[in-house]
Amino acid sequence: MEAQAAVAKNVYETLLILDSNKYARDPGGVAAALNGLVEAIDGTVLASRLWMEQRLAYPMDGHQKGTYWLLYFEAEGSRLTELDRAFTLHEGIIREMTLRIDPRLVEPMLANARGEYRAGDETEDGDAAAEGDAASSESTEPAASAAE
Repeated sequence: MEAQAAVAKNVYETLLILDSNKYARDPGGVAAALNGLVEAIDGTVLASRLWMEQRLAYPMDGHQKGTYWLLYFEAEGSRLTELDRAFTLHEGIIREMTLRIDPRLVEPMLANARGEYRAGDETEDGDAAAEGDAASSESTEPAASAAE
């Protein structure tokens, strides 16, 4: 049993630029195909979503417009070359970039990708810090006034 040591899996973020025409014809099929490519390398899709559609800064392979797709997944690093090859061969993908996510950032990034991120959570901490700063500046102002 010890001979089959568990291989560490990392979490990755892939930004894909998809052919807008192919995506518009079958959005569900494209999403399923992308998830299938990750699952083919024994990866686990954590979040997969449309980011935006816009005109490209310059033509890529004759395309003027692209659909940007974010894909978060967990997989073994040694299998990424297979996934990169699959992305290259997929006819609906114009470009892709995959990055490993620092383990400390995984949960916040996934929450944001899933729409679970609440701006109020961070703002409350920020407001509390700002109130603390204001309280400390208020406490020094009266002391300065008294000294005058």
